[in-house]
Amino acid sequence: MIDVPPLSEALSAGPLFGLPLPDIWFGFVFVLLATFLFLDGFDFGIGALFATATSEEERELLFAAVGPFWDGNEVWLVVFGGALFAAFPGVYADLFSRYYFLMFALLFALALRGMAPEFYAQVDDTHWKRAWRAAFVVGSVGAPFCLGVFAGDWLVGAPGILSIPGLAIGLVIVSLTVVDGVAFLGLKLEEPLRSEMVRYRPLALGAYLVSVAVTLGWIAGFVPTLRSTLLSPVGIGLVVLSLVLAGLFAALSHYERDLAAFVAVGGLDLALVALVAYLLYPTIDPAVGTTVRDAVVPITSLNLMTIMAAVLLPFVLGYFVFLYSVFSGPIEPESAY
Repeated sequence: MIDVPPLSEALSAGPLFGLPLPDIWFGFVFVLLATFLFLDGFDFGIGALFATATSEEERELLFAAVGPFWDGNEVWLVVFGGALFAAFPGVYADLFSRYYFLMFALLFALALRGMAPEFYAQVDDTHWKRAWRAAFVVGSVGAPFCLGVFAGDWLVGAPGILSIPGLAIGLVIVSLTVVDGVAFLGLKLEEPLRSEMVRYRPLALGAYLVSVAVTLGWIAGFVPTLRSTLLSPVGIGLVVLSLVLAGLFAALSHYERDLAAFVAVGGLDLALVALVAYLLYPTIDPAVGTTVRDAVVPITSLNLMTIMAAVLLPFVLGYFVFLYSVFSGPIEPESAY
């Protein structure tokens, strides 16, 4: 008769299948962040481009483009925060208390972006509509900027909210979300509005590449703790990969391969977040020098969370596949938010 150990004993015996679970969860946290940046990024980008709309019909179509997706896409930010809290609770506590006001600014911007389309249609008044149009743009630009500042401050261990890398990465993220938004609008709009929106592709991509170059140059020149990592083969490889993906996006957009161009932007998001994660590792909180293995929860909790994630994540992914398949294709002219 086989002696089967109790579940609690099996979970505490060691990592599942001998896997390096602390490192896997570190990577998983950043994959979740990249997913949020990609999916909610096109919502932010469309919100920024909303400032260029000149007619009520154009505004309604842009609202309709983000309407079915934005609240679902925000789930990935919640999952990112939940995974960081579950696997690295001390890091979560330190980061969110250190950048407390920045987190509230991010939440305020997200709330502003979410409320604006709802309130916009409630009152047929010119001043009312103008105020909520502005709120939609401010929230859509402010949220990714705050997220970028948070990522930059986290990366260099900045003691306060404002740092040069934080501000620089904030601009990087804003420009990348505009690239994301333009790419998505290429899939969702029909002429003539499609041509009006996609003409911002070169400008948005150029702004992204310039802001990335300036940021990486500053890190290489003024952050000695990250210089060697950035200039390592893997760091240079991730930078080159970003350049290749940017060129691929430009080429696919030129030939109107809109779906492939949108996927290429997803690669840009993932490459950028992967570079941030690589620059951090094996440290997870540079401000206090905490490493991934120092900060991770006990092995029993880690094993249990891994099992739960393996069971639940396919359902979440299935929901998003269903959502995007239901609302696939261009927006109809009569569509409204």
